[in-house]
Amino acid sequence: MKPANAFGQALKHFRARQNFSQERLSQESSLDRSYISLLERGLRQPSLTTLLQLAEALKIPASDLILKVEELLNENHKG
Repeated sequence: MKPANAFGQALKHFRARQNFSQERLSQESSLDRSYISLLERGLRQPSLTTLLQLAEALKIPASDLILKVEELLNENHKG
């Protein structure tokens, strides 16, 4: 699994946990919904600023997003 795909899965995980649609996350983060879709599909990678905006919108520390990405990457290496 590539880091961009792992980030997409992590973002989707936390978005679902908050019960946010992509549209709602878009509104909360001031990011375009289509960009969030691209991130979740692993077609784009976030900048640090974007990562921080998403974490704030999801009401989680940015480090939680990164830890989830690392967890997914490690699971992929083991399997």
